[in-house]
Amino acid sequence: MRDAQTILANGVQEADVLVIGGGLHGSCGAFYLAQHGASVIVLEAEYVGRHASGVNAGGVRTLGRPMPEIPLSLMSREIWHTLSETIGDDGGFVPSGQLKIAESEADLEECRERVALLNSHGFTHETLIDRETVLELEPALAKHVTGGIWVERDGYALPFRTTMAFRRAAQKHGARFYEGTPVTQIESRGNLWIAQTPHGAFSAQKLLVTAGAWSGELAREAGEPIPVHPEGLMLMVTHRVAPFCHATLGATGRPLSFKQFENGTVVIGGKLIGIADLPGRHGEVDFLRLVKSAKTVIDIFPHLRHLGVNRAWAGVEAFTADSLPVISASSRAANLYYSFGYCGSGFQLGPACGRLIAELMLEGASSLPLDAFTIERFRSVSAYTTQ
Repeated sequence: MRDAQTILANGVQEADVLVIGGGLHGSCGAFYLAQHGASVIVLEAEYVGRHASGVNAGGVRTLGRPMPEIPLSLMSREIWHTLSETIGDDGGFVPSGQLKIAESEADLEECRERVALLNSHGFTHETLIDRETVLELEPALAKHVTGGIWVERDGYALPFRTTMAFRRAAQKHGARFYEGTPVTQIESRGNLWIAQTPHGAFSAQKLLVTAGAWSGELAREAGEPIPVHPEGLMLMVTHRVAPFCHATLGATGRPLSFKQFENGTVVIGGKLIGIADLPGRHGEVDFLRLVKSAKTVIDIFPHLRHLGVNRAWAGVEAFTADSLPVISASSRAANLYYSFGYCGSGFQLGPACGRLIAELMLEGASSLPLDAFTIERFRSVSAYTTQ
């Protein structure tokens, strides 16, 4: 890492590409850009993995994706399965499989319709399973379950470890990371992009915005207001308990993300919305909402009724109006690109998105179509909104 306090003694720092945001998507993008020969500078306001990238539930999940995200998610999953070969670290990836349980006949019908819809589009990675199969996979589940959807090649990984692994891999290819270096202004001057920071200016021919919940402000500065707002996503970790759950679990009728680690602790999430303080750059836990999530867990695993919670936290993430990310070239400015707005589900997509945005920036086109994620879909938005 370069020390931001000592840089710029010799003037503006220059590179082929500036990346604003050192989370997973920024680090993945930096890796693939640098791997293909671009000189890269990453500007991180705090430290790499500080927000959503380092504190999410770690789901490597193709299950339940919105239809436009499925090809992207399947591509990313293949990278996850060979991550050690790609960056020299597997990120703690465990191919546990993902199981979305149904708790009623209505839930099971919803699962049935989902799988039928995917099959009609040629996707077969989600499999409908009956109650008996669910309980064979996870015998500790409450007996009221009625079935579910199973994806064998999904799993989970360690978010901070993965983000740091991509950062180190990018650095091996020459990428420079500057932490504690928030970008206060971006502007286009001739054929260069200039990023102003408290420690001086940085310039490059191309600019990639991967600043998570703070990306909307930068897009607005570039003249592209979009309907994006921050949320504080919460997680909690329990005390250790004897092994009882092998798959990563979700639920059909209510939000849930649930997994047990080898050390016996259980991580509970599932888009639990806390409080996001964007100016203060932090999320706050809403304990009343955590209580509702704890009740869901007890309903599904009654034997956990007396299990204690060790800690809880919240990370700040960007949510778009249509619940899809922006992975796109700018519609207004040359050599400006975006990758943000993953709505609490961006961790699994990181490797593929990093590869595709690098292709788009260096080759002018990506190997997988990104039409569904273009920023142009928000062209009619007249004002930047935040909540």
